[in-house]
Amino acid sequence: MFQDILARDAARIQKQFDLVLGGLDDLDVTHAMAYATEGGKRLRGFLVLESARLHGVDPAQAIWPATGIEALHAYSLVHDDLPCMDDDDLRRGRPTVHVKWDEGTAVLAGDALQTLAFELCARPEVGSAEARAELVLTLAKASGVQGMVLGQALDIAAETAKSPLSLDQITRLQAGKTGALIEWSACAGARLAGADPEPLRRYARDLGLAFQIADDILDIEGDAAIAGKRLQKDTEAGKATFVSLLGLDTAKSRAAELVDRACDALEGYGSTAETLKDAARFVIARDS
Repeated sequence: MFQDILARDAARIQKQFDLVLGGLDDLDVTHAMAYATEGGKRLRGFLVLESARLHGVDPAQAIWPATGIEALHAYSLVHDDLPCMDDDDLRRGRPTVHVKWDEGTAVLAGDALQTLAFELCARPEVGSAEARAELVLTLAKASGVQGMVLGQALDIAAETAKSPLSLDQITRLQAGKTGALIEWSACAGARLAGADPEPLRRYARDLGLAFQIADDILDIEGDAAIAGKRLQKDTEAGKATFVSLLGLDTAKSRAAELVDRACDALEGYGSTAETLKDAARFVIARDS
């Protein structure tokens, strides 16, 4: 089953985090880094590992960028939870980093996890200098002001906008905030193999948008105890979401259409891409 594969890869990534973080100094900031990287679906890391398997890349190479993208994702969550951002006190069913420690430690832990991500992608174990440079360059674009940070900035700006975002605007926002790292993850295996990442890029763009629509649906229909975080924040804040713009039923239909398109983008890989197709179906069927 797909969830077994996802759990297996999550365990591999956790083992790698234990290796990488275990040798660091005994400080609050390093403990906070380890805490922030525990748990979660680790879908992004799975996408790195699975796209590498699709291209015959050694898992011993792929585990480094797979762990790296999860470090970067963890940094984004730590900072996103801060009082100056979304001001959340619960993440993955546990106190957020700034609640468990303090804001200063949370900022530093996030900073350190971000730089760790690039370090892990640049490790000699990953592959050729050209492949490592490509991973680092594309990750910088995906995580910075051309990608995730852009999406977050647009989200903050929307909070003080005079009118709610349009569907095109929220699609652009989420393509950066959520989609950019998912796209990078899905393309990583092709980049490691020196192959054309375009089919995986098309797959990931639809997957990332379906993922965010599913998140918006979960925010309305989900169980906070299962999700491990506070729900209906956007509704309470009056923010535009795919559900508020499309309606619940249309949003569900749109997510299903995106999953079908994502799967169609993988047809050239034949049966070897079935696990990635299962991943696309999973993102709109999950409960957290």
